[in-house]
Amino acid sequence: RDLGVECLEEPEIIFMDVLLLLVPFRQIPESSGNFSQLPDVDCHKNPPFLVLLVASSSQQVDARMAIRHTWGQARTVTGKRLVTFFLLGSPENASQQAGIAAESQRYRDIIQKNFTDTYYNLTLKTMMGMEWIHRFCPQSSFAMKTDTDVFVNVFYLTELLLRKKKTAGFFTGFLKLHEFPIRTRESKWYVSREEYPGTTYPPFCSGTGYVLSSDVASQIYNISESVPFIKLEDVFIGLCLAKLKIQLEELHSEQTFFPERIAFSAPRFRRIVTCHGINPPEQLRYWNHLRKLQPCPCSQLCVG
Repeated sequence: RDLGVECLEEPEIIFMDVLLLLVPFRQIPESSGNFSQLPDVDCHKNPPFLVLLVASSSQQVDARMAIRHTWGQARTVTGKRLVTFFLLGSPENASQQAGIAAESQRYRDIIQKNFTDTYYNLTLKTMMGMEWIHRFCPQSSFAMKTDTDVFVNVFYLTELLLRKKKTAGFFTGFLKLHEFPIRTRESKWYVSREEYPGTTYPPFCSGTGYVLSSDVASQIYNISESVPFIKLEDVFIGLCLAKLKIQLEELHSEQTFFPERIAFSAPRFRRIVTCHGINPPEQLRYWNHLRKLQPCPCSQLCVG
């Protein structure tokens, strides 16, 4: 600080004040009404224990295929049914959309609406997933939001969820408790003071992977229109949870969600839930190693 110059510090605005400051605020945009692609599932007849919702884009075909052949394959783990669906927006051209339609017809695992598929529409994509749970699969016990470059150990995740014995009001992941808005315009995560005037974010979980009970998905969907829109999806979900007064929880006393890349070893990956920064060949390789460590034959543990 230069002597003789009065420095006015920015007043601290905590996240709970933001809901009061932004009146009128920028509301979450309508995510273009109707679904253009829906998966083939009947949650009324056969409700899944866990629905994995994977944010993806049209060009990530190889990543989706790798997930379909690994942790995203429909299966039963210790008697609990798991299903995986991909969340997509609309691509830039008609040929890409035709490819998505054909892929959806073949695999019946794509959820899509008509909003432009960009990184900064990830909040819309995630809310589309919350809406799908609310409208079409509230009978499920849990939902997980993750990304195509994340490895998910569905075996350990199922084990921990069953051990937790909590099926309502639950939200977990890699907790981020004291995060600040980035005001540097060049940053991928830049947020202006107009978009978010607060000096700190509410507690939220890394968007690379978080798990919630399905009742919370419905509550987030229902309250979302009264929460200020922010393009950072994980922060927006945190704002919704703050307004709902839902506390984030640890899934385990040891870290199990890794929002960064960590070195692979089969024993280590047996005791994690997520690892970020994984490419399609690695998905296949890590999965094959992990399956071999399961205590019983795969045919008994995971029925496709």
